[in-house]
Amino acid sequence: MEVEEEQKFPPQRQEQQPGKQHIMDPIPQALNPDYRQANKLRGKVAIVTGGDSGIGRACLPLLCLRGCNSSLHIRFDENCKMVVDEVVNNYGGIDILIDNAAEQHLSNSIEEITEGRLERVFRTNIFSHFFHGQVRMRHALKHMKEGSSITNSTSVHAYCGSPMVLDYSSTNGAIVAFTRALALHLVSKGNRVNAVAAGLVCTPLQVASLPEEMITKLGSETLMGNVAQPHEIAPSYVFLASPESSYYTGQVLHPNVLLVTPCRRSKR
Repeated sequence: MEVEEEQKFPPQRQEQQPGKQHIMDPIPQALNPDYRQANKLRGKVAIVTGGDSGIGRACLPLLCLRGCNSSLHIRFDENCKMVVDEVVNNYGGIDILIDNAAEQHLSNSIEEITEGRLERVFRTNIFSHFFHGQVRMRHALKHMKEGSSITNSTSVHAYCGSPMVLDYSSTNGAIVAFTRALALHLVSKGNRVNAVAAGLVCTPLQVASLPEEMITKLGSETLMGNVAQPHEIAPSYVFLASPESSYYTGQVLHPNVLLVTPCRRSKR
């Protein structure tokens, strides 16, 4: 007899990307109540894109607890120079950049992916990293001292793939390649570039891209039987921003677990 899967979340669906975190049920946990500050980033300055929700939002309090001055940014591509100038004027420089923004759409076959959708997903997920990199070269990097770091967000899908999010998986593979290439490009300047490939995480992207019946069982297909909270992924970003990771560049950290069923979910 087939055993019915346990319901993990109430049915919910948001029709717009990026989704809104404050109307999710339950609201994703951005801060781990057991986290203890270490002040290892005291005096450092960070800019976090996508810092309004999900993993980006969870990174902000951890950076602050370690003594870092942090600035969140949502539409980084539209006003990058303004944000950089404001941060530099207020804090004197930039030490940490974290890119965390993406979208995904489900499809049953490659034939469902239109040229317009493919361009939109690539423009959001990888073009933005590339253009941000150009903008940073013109604006942010001139304010970054030797030892500063950039961390990009990719996904476990870059490694296991998923037939249900074929275009999304492809963009995350591109982010891995971009991270490694940019690391080589900036190593002579003393700047490090790494990435985080998270697994299934409770973020607004899930409710904005998955049907309700998948949301109710979100995480049941993982080996641990649950979905990660943003605060469980954020320490990887903090590590890559901290002095402890000084010998890391062009690398990808993997805070994720094996899936019992074929890999098909998103991270951010």
